[in-house]
Amino acid sequence: MRVKNFSAGPSGLPLGVLKKAQDEFLSYHQKGFNIMEVSHRGKDYEAMHNGAIAKIRDFYNLGDEYAVLFLQGGGHMQFAQVPMNLYFGGVAQYANTGVWTQKAIKDAKILGINYEIVASSESTNFDEIPKNIDFSADADYCYICSNNTIYGTQYKSFPNTKGAPLVIDSSSDLLSREIDFKANNIGLFWGGAQKNAGPAGLTLVIIRKDLAQRVQAEPKGSFKAPFFGHVPTILSYKTQLEANSLANTPPTFAIYMLDLVLDWIKEQGGLSAIYKQNEQKAKMLYEIIDEDDFYTGHAKSHSRSLMNVSFKTPSAELDARFVELANAQNMIGLKGHRILGGLRASIYNAVSIDDVRALVEFMKEFRRTC
Repeated sequence: MRVKNFSAGPSGLPLGVLKKAQDEFLSYHQKGFNIMEVSHRGKDYEAMHNGAIAKIRDFYNLGDEYAVLFLQGGGHMQFAQVPMNLYFGGVAQYANTGVWTQKAIKDAKILGINYEIVASSESTNFDEIPKNIDFSADADYCYICSNNTIYGTQYKSFPNTKGAPLVIDSSSDLLSREIDFKANNIGLFWGGAQKNAGPAGLTLVIIRKDLAQRVQAEPKGSFKAPFFGHVPTILSYKTQLEANSLANTPPTFAIYMLDLVLDWIKEQGGLSAIYKQNEQKAKMLYEIIDEDDFYTGHAKSHSRSLMNVSFKTPSAELDARFVELANAQNMIGLKGHRILGGLRASIYNAVSIDDVRALVEFMKEFRRTC
């Protein structure tokens, strides 16, 4: 029996995707091999690799000015890779909405770039997305995290960068909604696959091609970061763009799983249909949280995430009891992050409406009996 998986990541995958991978595990397309057993430069892998790129381009309606990259190293690699490639001698600006932007800011500091924190919700324990984020038109890049897994907050729309490139860490709401890249001045968009797009080990990057050239350009500003002209080859977006993400051996099986997830999303009706399902799931949970004061949500209503619902009961003891009883009913992953405590239901794309309905019924019964 499959559990109801509310884990924050790695998280559950659609059952149909797992069954397809199971069917093809010993014989990909009935060819007698697994896709991870063959050369990443062979025609079978190349067709799958390029097919996955084409599907992503279609879902996000990407123009020719954007490239899709399949990288490794996860979010922590991107925290450093972004400034090493995009910082241009001026100023990089960050909106601080939680742990993951704090980690990105920490690496910007380590790398010695000139950076600014232009907005932050730290004073209220990151319970909202800051209002009126004032990015500058002449910033080298403007950095946000679109969804904050720990605190349960999410950007409903993206801030105006006045033409400066917007960099988005979309790890926890990747492939969950339609996005207009051009209208939002998105210069770089990335996310680890392990929440909505497949297993851990793959990082999806979408980059505006002209920005990938900065790594070899003469800086426009006077501030000289120590890595100018010294970005390691494998950390260069330009290198991977020119090699179609094959500068080194890519995580072939993770990309194959992503390809299956993309097919599943299409079967559901695409990103617009996925978004509507996610809205419905989140609405069910927030309604029971708001019914009375037994459950308390962390995020302010205008910033509530459709991916991660962070909440608590009246006491830490009841929180622990909630997790224990939920596990006994095959509902896993509901313990809150150690930083915030409490409870958290992560309701990524693969979590069904029926799974959320079962959780809501459990929450009602727990409230009644405790």
